[in-house]
Amino acid sequence: MGLSGMMLRTGIRVPALLAAATFSTACFAAEIEHQTDYSIALAGLPLARASFHTEVEQNRYTISGTLNSAGLVNIISPTAGQTRVSGLIGRDRLRATQYSMSYRSGKKSRAISVSFRNGNVVRASMVPKRTPLPKNWVPVTSRDMRNVLDPLSGLIIPATSRVCPNTLPIFDGESRLDIRLSAKGTRNFKTKGFDGEVIVCGVQFVPKAGYRKGREDVEYLRRLATMEIWFAKSEAVDVYAPVYVRIPTKIGPVTVSATRFGG
Repeated sequence: MGLSGMMLRTGIRVPALLAAATFSTACFAAEIEHQTDYSIALAGLPLARASFHTEVEQNRYTISGTLNSAGLVNIISPTAGQTRVSGLIGRDRLRATQYSMSYRSGKKSRAISVSFRNGNVVRASMVPKRTPLPKNWVPVTSRDMRNVLDPLSGLIIPATSRVCPNTLPIFDGESRLDIRLSAKGTRNFKTKGFDGEVIVCGVQFVPKAGYRKGREDVEYLRRLATMEIWFAKSEAVDVYAPVYVRIPTKIGPVTVSATRFGG
């Protein structure tokens, strides 16, 4: 969604990042625990399942999650990941203090850790590092890491703030991108724990740094004008969070759908 968060860095790396950014639906109230589940599919075929557990105490939150591949993907190249983010609940944003993600896909693995202070990145590491960097690599500068959001809690929006139009500056530990949301009306959505109206936002993917310039999949997403994210409101805690994402690809749409929301 950098699909920067829990990412499947496979053939559809950036859609997976965007999808991962939606896996953090949470209820924010004093001393509460909350579970949210999602399914990910490509052209209707299962790709993965994700499960997230949230704990909130006063103005501090922690979201921990797991993701596991499913269907044929799990047979061809089993993928599993873990992610965790903790931070403070502000009036207009959730501000992370620590974000981490690790995954293994087949024989490949990677671990990312990012520390934030007041929305700025103070430390970021990735193991193993991407070496050597391609000649067309757009480097991340210190300026790129100011006033940014992590890819997990970055898409949780307080009800007092505007959902869309909106621009979300995301940094996932390697890549810096903007997710630009535009208003597209409302729809009805039903899943376990929720049945009602949701806000539909169009999505524009804007790569800023930490990617290979001219890369085919990145350029495809940059030009794509038909991506959508649907946000549902949690009445109990007065926030909006994603319940559905649709990303068209050349071989069929990638969809991320909440199978449980506040239930």
